This record gives sequence, C-alpha cells and structure tokens, in this order.
Amino acid sequence: MSGDALKPVSGRRGKLRLGSLIGVPVYLSWSWTLIALFVVVLFGPQVQRLFPELGLGAYGIAFLYAVLLLLSVLVHELAHAASAKAFGWPTTEIVLNLWGGHTQFGNFQATPGRSLVTALAGPAANVLLALGGQLLMVTWAPDGVGSLLLGIFTYANWLVAVFNALPGLPLDGGRIVESAVWAATGDQDKGTIAAGWAGRIIVLALIVGVVVVPLVQGRPADIPLIVILVMVGYFLWTGATESIRGAQLRLRVPGLTAAQLMHPAVGLLNTATVADVRGRLPGTLAVLVAPTGQPEAIVDETALARVPDRDASSVLAAATARALAHGAVVRATDAGRPLVDRLAAVDGAEYAVLAPEGTVCGVLLQPDVVQWLTTGRRP
Repeated sequence: MSGDALKPVSGRRGKLRLGSLIGVPVYLSWSWTLIALFVVVLFGPQVQRLFPELGLGAYGIAFLYAVLLLLSVLVHELAHAASAKAFGWPTTEIVLNLWGGHTQFGNFQATPGRSLVTALAGPAANVLLALGGQLLMVTWAPDGVGSLLLGIFTYANWLVAVFNALPGLPLDGGRIVESAVWAATGDQDKGTIAAGWAGRIIVLALIVGVVVVPLVQGRPADIPLIVILVMVGYFLWTGATESIRGAQLRLRVPGLTAAQLMHPAVGLLNTATVADVRGRLPGTLAVLVAPTGQPEAIVDETALARVPDRDASSVLAAATARALAHGAVVRATDAGRPLVDRLAAVDGAEYAVLAPEGTVCGVLLQPDVVQWLTTGRRP
C-alpha cells in the first residue's frame, strides 16, 4: 500500500533515516515493524510447509516478503518525488510506514493535470516493476526460494499498483476523481471532497466483498483476510475523512471575517479602575489600551468579580486582566486567508478587534474561529 501522494510536511520523531535518493531524504517509520511482524507471522508457516528443509529460516524468507513490499513502496514513492521535482515542487521527504508510505511536499501551486500525473506516477512505476518481474519469470525461471521471492516481488508490485489506482482518497487513484471535479468546477477542494467520499465508498465495497458476500454464501470467515481488511479499511476511512474535513475547512476560509465571530468589546485606558470597567455597557468585554490606543490586555471577568465593591475605585483593572500576545490585534474588516494567516502568526488565543477608525470594538477568540472553520457553526 501507499498513502496519499500529497502530504503536508511532518516532523522527524519516530523515524530512522535510511539515506537520500534523487536528493530526497528517505525515512523508515518504526510503525513499519508492525506490518513486517504481521507478514512474518502470516507467511512464515506457509513458507515452512513449502520448504520444510529451511526450518526456522522459513521465517527469514517471510521477512524478505516484507522487505520486497517495502522496496516496491519505495520505488512507488520515488516516482511521486521524481514527477513532483520535474514540476518544480519542493519535495521534503519520503516516509515508509505501517500503511506503506507517503511523499511529503512543501508549499506549491498545482493544477488538475500536474496533480494527476504526480499521483499516478507511483502506480505506473509499480506496473513497470511487475512487468519486469514477469519477464524474469519467463526468461530466467529461477527454482526454489528464488522463484518464490521473484513471484512475491511481482505480486507485491501488482498489488501496490492496483490498490493505489483505486479511485478514492487517500489513494493515488483518488486524484483521478479530484482532478476531474477540479477541472469541471475550477475548485480543488470540491474535487477533494468528492474523492474523499469515493474513498469511503471503496471501504464499504471492500466490506461487502470480504465479509458480507461470503457470509451470505455460507462460506467460513477468512480471518487473516478480515484482519487485513480492518487495517486497510481503517487507513482508507480515516484518510478519506481527513481529506474531506480539510477541504471543507478550506472552503469556509474565504467566508471567515473577524466581525462575524468577535465578541463585542470596549476599549478603556490601562489606567482604568475596576469601577470604570464595571460601568461599561452590559454584554461587552473590556480591553485595556495604552494612551496611544494600542490594545494591551483583556479584563478577566472572573477576576473582576472577585474584587470587593469597596475596593473597586482604588484597584486598577490591569490587576484583573490577561495580557495580549504581541501583535494580537486584527481589524473587523479582516477576512479570509489573510485573517487566518494573521491569527496563525500570533502566539496567542485572544485577539483585540479594531473598528475602521482604530478603536476597540471586539475580542476574537481562537476556539471560536476553529469551531466555525471545522463545523460551520458560530459560537
């Protein structure tokens, strides 16, 4: 298997660097050991039955199954990376993991055609390897273990190619659906959503084929196959869901404005007392500002309520306020991607909102923005 060809940049934790190929670092995730162990446990006894003279060495041959699958996935990902580099896309790393692997890119500008070519380069590389393996079986025709390993190599590449060509995200073939919808609508995110749902349909089809059909026909359950189905189904469903949610979030970004999500607020000088703050309009938050008008802090309502009435005129409101992070100021008219980028650039979760004339008119909270982008619901 191989994951989605277009992945965001990730960290290095839990990975072993294997080296660099075509200028791209290659990492092996420790999670790969799980699939290697599964292959050894599943196929070791089968190899032992075929070649009893190998003894425990049969499990070493089974481990080579996992290694050959890993090499097939590596070639698959290298094809993604090579095609991406041909288009000038920054390729940061290749990661081989439990689910096969994925190639990670930096920021780049794609088109439906280039996205499709880059995604399908992986399966195409595996088809070439599979055809090469079949040619060797005819021309070389090795015996014994050699024949077994060559057959496994050929089968593994056909498996990686066909599986990844299925038309649904997070598989490479999902880019077929995505690119078609993208080209028809001019919107990549609409294509991603369609391809994500196609990925979910593939999971349901696999469940019907592996579980429902044998059950209806009265055949016994194939436990190893069902275990594989659970692993593959989980990978596909979560990947498709992640793609759908990410695309839905991006579709909501253009409609995001600071004015629609802000909580009403009033700006008061940082010399204001608790009594001054308590005298503000009901339902508004209080933002303390410097004499220059620069927002500095937001009054904490809970801390404000703890101040006794007798001290309200002598205690500064600043004693009950939370300092704003540096640069945590936006305009009420800020919207869309520039607003999201602005919020992401500030190390904080609260932002003072300024009216066009420069006075404080609201407070924007990061959790409210996240809720709106992820669910479409206002707080």
